[in-house]
Amino acid sequence: MSLLDNESIPRRQMTLFFLIDTSGSMIGSKIGSVNDAIENVLPMIGEISDENPDAEIRVAVLEFSTGTRWLYDEPKEGKDFIWQPVEAEGLTSLGEACDELEKKLHRNGGFMTSPSGCYAPAVILLSDGGPTDNFDAGLNKLQANNWFKNAIRIAIAIGDDADVEVLKKFTGSSEAVIKVHNVDALKKMIRVIAITSSQIGSTSTSATDATKQEQVIEQVTKEAESTQGAESAAAPAPQATDDDWD
Repeated sequence: MSLLDNESIPRRQMTLFFLIDTSGSMIGSKIGSVNDAIENVLPMIGEISDENPDAEIRVAVLEFSTGTRWLYDEPKEGKDFIWQPVEAEGLTSLGEACDELEKKLHRNGGFMTSPSGCYAPAVILLSDGGPTDNFDAGLNKLQANNWFKNAIRIAIAIGDDADVEVLKKFTGSSEAVIKVHNVDALKKMIRVIAITSSQIGSTSTSATDATKQEQVIEQVTKEAESTQGAESAAAPAPQATDDDWD
């Protein structure tokens, strides 16, 4: 028997980041839906991680309003992430959120510290408005970060008032922005994007020419097309939206 037979091979780590807009305009059904959807998807992410022999998926959540706050001071496995409901109030410090995310996308003093190595992260941004601080300065710093350059980047534009152009800048393309117009669409797309990003982000690069970002966009866009109240920001604008957050 080989000595290696009794040794477990350490798994690489993939961190799934949620950046959540908790500004005052999110109050009510929007923030309630976000809380419900993420709390329910965490066990699913935990199952995906447990069933992956090569990678461990961890979750980190940053909320931003007037300032920013990490829900935990380090990424946690889905099964260990006890959801703390976030509340909506204040402004929209998206530039500060970009700066705070950049600080964590490092090995020294950041979240990318797995001893066995890390896959590039996945970053899901949820917002219903536009930034009230210096977004461009924060984004420029973040875009210079190599982990972010290689990350899966998807944004959900919540409602008609969401600044889609800002979200396009963050993700790098309109195809990576999904617009949602009601509670059910928001809950479904959070679940679909989180699960798809976890599955694709925690695997080695395939022989296909498609990048992980492209693979996620393709699957998520298909789901959006079949979901009432959701569409890709790259799709032709519908004649009338069904924005309904009652």
